[in-house]
Amino acid sequence: MSPELERQARRRAGQQTGWLVHATVFALVNAALWLAGHRGGWLGLPTGGWLIGLLIHGAVVWLRPQGQHLHQHLLTRERRRLAGQEARRLP
Repeated sequence: MSPELERQARRRAGQQTGWLVHATVFALVNAALWLAGHRGGWLGLPTGGWLIGLLIHGAVVWLRPQGQHLHQHLLTRERRRLAGQEARRLP
């Protein structure tokens, strides 16, 4: 495996591990909150907000392959645009 692919594999594995830790902490903290104080009715707000963050984090981590292609496409397009601007400025 090339060094670049190894770097990408390690990065992706780290991102996935980070999301799994995030999900575990979410489940444990929210279970404890709900067990400790469900009477007040206020627990839906922090749980709901955190759940939205967890879902966004998951989408970024687990749906990344499509995003990588989009990023590469946008990067290539931007490089071409900048190269064209530079070429127009040269005498």
